[in-house]
Amino acid sequence: MLRIAQVLKSNGTDGELLISFFDVAPEDIDLQEPVFINFDGLPVPFYFESFTQRGTNRALVRLTGISSLKDADELSGSPIYADYFEEDEEEDLTGWTILDDRSTVIGTVSAHEDIPGNPCIYVKRPSGEEVLLPLHEDLILSANSKKKTLQLTVPEGVLNLQ
Repeated sequence: MLRIAQVLKSNGTDGELLISFFDVAPEDIDLQEPVFINFDGLPVPFYFESFTQRGTNRALVRLTGISSLKDADELSGSPIYADYFEEDEEEDLTGWTILDDRSTVIGTVSAHEDIPGNPCIYVKRPSGEEVLLPLHEDLILSANSKKKTLQLTVPEGVLNLQ
């Protein structure tokens, strides 16, 4: 499944949610298909009852089964997934610029290592050394396919800064 959005916050008292989209435009959402939110590690399907676009990458939505402020607040911060988008897991990141959480250039992707359960990328540093970085979705802060940049939270100790 592809992570398409994140619940930003509740809106009002009747379960409405403000969500923000990632690499998917709100107009590309199929309102007849379910979206999924993980509970206890398992994806739970929800359907859209209402959908009002707000700007270019946000929407006010109402999901089935979410009908109170308490229910909506419980979902705040939750990623939203969909399985009807074709996820290009083989997208070649070679040549992309990697930035840290302060937008400092770490280096350029030189290769991808598909370790089961732990995908990684080889990044060539400006110094010429090559480092292996984890590419877990929780570490990705932003991706810009037009600029070919990927901003990551780099775990402490992974980079050997000299």
